[in-house]
Amino acid sequence: MTRLHWFRNDLRIHDNPALYAACEDPTKPVAAIYLRAPEQWRAHDWSERKCRLLDQQLLDLKSSLAGLNIPLLIFTVTDFDAQRNLLLTLCRELHADSLFFNEEYAVNERRRDQLLTQALQSTGVNVRRFRDQSILPVGSVLTNDDKPYSVFSPFKRNWQAQAQKLDLRPLPKPVARQQSWQEIPASLKTDVPKAQADPLWPAGESRALDRLASFCDERVMRYHSDRDYPATDGTSALSPYLALGILSGRQCLAMALQAMSETPSASHETSTWINELIWRDFYIHILYHNPSVSRHKAYRPETDQLQWRGEGPLFNAWCEARTGIPIVDAAMRQLLKTGWMHNRLRMVAAMFLTKNLFVDWRLGERFFMQHLVDGYLPANNGGWQWSASTGTDAAPYFRVFNPVSQSQKFDPMAKFIRQWMPEISRRDDKSIHQPLSTPLPGIDYPTAIVDLKTSRKEAIENFKALSGQAG
Repeated sequence: MTRLHWFRNDLRIHDNPALYAACEDPTKPVAAIYLRAPEQWRAHDWSERKCRLLDQQLLDLKSSLAGLNIPLLIFTVTDFDAQRNLLLTLCRELHADSLFFNEEYAVNERRRDQLLTQALQSTGVNVRRFRDQSILPVGSVLTNDDKPYSVFSPFKRNWQAQAQKLDLRPLPKPVARQQSWQEIPASLKTDVPKAQADPLWPAGESRALDRLASFCDERVMRYHSDRDYPATDGTSALSPYLALGILSGRQCLAMALQAMSETPSASHETSTWINELIWRDFYIHILYHNPSVSRHKAYRPETDQLQWRGEGPLFNAWCEARTGIPIVDAAMRQLLKTGWMHNRLRMVAAMFLTKNLFVDWRLGERFFMQHLVDGYLPANNGGWQWSASTGTDAAPYFRVFNPVSQSQKFDPMAKFIRQWMPEISRRDDKSIHQPLSTPLPGIDYPTAIVDLKTSRKEAIENFKALSGQAG
């Protein structure tokens, strides 16, 4: 009998709990499956860049698995119902007695897996599920009352205490099968992705691991100092590979801890990056315990009473990098051009949209997902709700980033602004951060679409009124 491993958000052979378990007995034949669902991806607002990276990664994964005598069978389906039906067929056609997969935590995915498990078990197929996306398993970091955390700091303390007691070493790649796979039945028509490679975000597990190693060898010891400066190569830029499971959080943690042991003097810098990995776990746990956030609901339900603006000229100007606020527009151009945005600027751009323009955070969340190569529901939703003061551990409503101050502090020589805003690059280092009060002759760049001070005050008043109603 055959064992099947279903790849989903775990497109790697190293440190893959479900794949490793499926391959424990080298005499057992194993086949791997990936079910492409472009229509479902669009419904989830996946960007074109993310889809291209995924398809390129499938080709790399297929080659890696072939070296283990494991075929990767790729199929294209329409939706989750079609996935379930095809898996039932595959288990029958390939004479499978068990299906292995790593869990996903959004509402629709959990429902799909529950229905699939029930259907397969009724036919005698054993379903084995593993927890993989977060470093510590979801549901394992709870308060003394066995309740999920809603604030990051106590979550972090509990996370660190548990992590010290657990063996979090990444798993090796599986042992190769002793024989090649049998011939695939002719009735099963597999696909071969044809996506064009993206030079900015090359696919490949080995490339991702190389990027991780390079960051931990060369830049993690400066991470705390450099991470907030968008003109500096101070971040890991590993998020696209984490979003698709080309890398695991455990691999990142293990290499960061190794770097810390080799350079103890840089332990503070390195621990700052590990803190970001814990934040990622935190948002995954939030999604798991609060399914409503994957259904466009605010974590703090009372904030849904706020009268957010919808689509219109203000939102369109933000999307098109035409707000007249240089650092915001530079950040949006980086996103539109590269499919990625510096993390500090994600907060600046999100808070400008939600607080100064008072546009519904869900519109910004969706726009980011539609353009980010690293779009990942738990982190993207968590970041947007933090900025909009609607989420867990959210920024206090009266805390509103001033984008000009942020620009002056974190891009003091305006290197980032000049890189992405060449039309205003000749302005001096002081004035270039400021929005234009009047148009400049011969320069196609707008004046600010909103007054920062007035709009900040209005946003605070809106939240104050909400607090009064709630009280």
